[in-house]
Formats: sequence, structure tokens, C-alpha cells
Amino acid sequence: MRVEIEKVLEAMREDYKRWSMASRTVHQNVDDFNRSVTNREEMTETFCNGFEVKEGIRYWKIISTNGSGTQRSVAGFIAKAGDKKFREGDMLKAAGWATPARNFARGNVMDGSGIADVRWTGIG
Repeated sequence: MRVEIEKVLEAMREDYKRWSMASRTVHQNVDDFNRSVTNREEMTETFCNGFEVKEGIRYWKIISTNGSGTQRSVAGFIAKAGDKKFREGDMLKAAGWATPARNFARGNVMDGSGIADVRWTGIG
């Protein structure tokens, strides 16, 4: 399961890198440009290294940090074992810090469905 969860984290990292490059701005001089590139690279590194996966009784919780490393949020949950509604590996959007949204699965890490739809902002 850890290997499959790492695929979700990698999809989030790659999406953040794409978003970061697309959001760059045009600068008037070389110093502003170099400072902007350095800040963007630092924020990307902080975000990409800031993931934490916590094992709970029923779910794996994916926690991410923002680019500056000052705030943490739940990016989503992954079901550990099947229950009446979900299969093992189902990806669930976060409803709050401690609870997933149990309306429907956003994909499954075991069969790879939905991983391409994961964004840096989380599962959902």
C-alpha cells in the first residue's frame, strides 16, 4: 500500500511543479527575476518534501504543508480496508482534519484509477 500511496504523493508533487512554473511572472530586471526563481524553487522544494502520511485505524491520512512550510492541511484519505461502502485503496476527499468525505471515492490507488486526477491541492 505504501508504494501506491507514494504514487499519489508523486502526482501531487508533479502537479505543484507544473502549477508553480505556470504561475511565474514577468520581471523588469535580472535581479528581480533571479530572486523570484530562487523563491519559487525553495517553495517547490518545501512543498514537495512536506508530505506526511499518518496511519489511522481505518484510513491513511495524507498531510501536506504549504510552499512556505508554515501551514499544514489534510490533502485526503485512503481507505485501509474495505467496508460497506469503500474498497481497500479508495481515495477520499477530506471533509475536515480528522474525517474523509464519505459520499464517493475519487479513485483507487490499488488499480491506479483517479491518480491522474489528483492535484497539488489534494484529492478531490
